[in-house]
Amino acid sequence: MEGMIRIKLVRSPICTPEKHKRIVKGLGLRKLNQIVVRPDSPVFRGMVNKVPHLLQVVE
Repeated sequence: MEGMIRIKLVRSPICTPEKHKRIVKGLGLRKLNQIVVRPDSPVFRGMVNKVPHLLQVVE
């Protein structure tokens, strides 16, 4: 999958600020260890960089 990134939710967003919860939901993540595939664009890279303690980019 050229030009795509796989994003995994590794920590729960329960005790995080509302802004962080919206970022996780905006990426389409609902459950722990769930992986979503998104285009490798600055928009999605920026979302991942806002909450690096909750997400992981899977190679």
